Amino acid sequence: MFTSVLMIEKPLSSVDVEFVTSLHGDEGVSFIVLMQPRGDQADVLLRAIDDVAIGALKDAAKEGEEPSGRAARRPAEAALEASLQALRDAGCEAVGQVVEDHPLDKMKAVVEEADADEVIVLTAPHYVEEFFHRDWASRARHKVGVPVLKLFAHSA
Repeated sequence: MFTSVLMIEKPLSSVDVEFVTSLHGDEGVSFIVLMQPRGDQADVLLRAIDDVAIGALKDAAKEGEEPSGRAARRPAEAALEASLQALRDAGCEAVGQVVEDHPLDKMKAVVEEADADEVIVLTAPHYVEEFFHRDWASRARHKVGVPVLKLFAHSA
């Protein structure tokens, strides 16, 4: 069985589930999902810049409306549960947790503990972070010791 650590920031869409579950053909896949809640003030600014860069001005104006801090935990837990169920419904083993503090350290620990084969970072494009190699996938490549695949999430 192939073990993938999957970092997400929003619930998996059906397209995302099909995509990540088909990456390894007919080989069985087990997922350990790490849900990273959104809401950090620096993240809000970077997401607003990303939205402006792609011409989504309405989305840039909405950035302050997202829950942050503790208020982001409950939606993150619900998104995690929905994603885990979708992966299980697709025939995969799936467990997970919400990660708030030191996500890269947590990712590394999970990879080592589970003897994971890879990390998949499934996220919306973050152009500013990617340009400076500060996105999750770029940072994980230097930390986790297994291949890191970056995929862009589809809209639900």
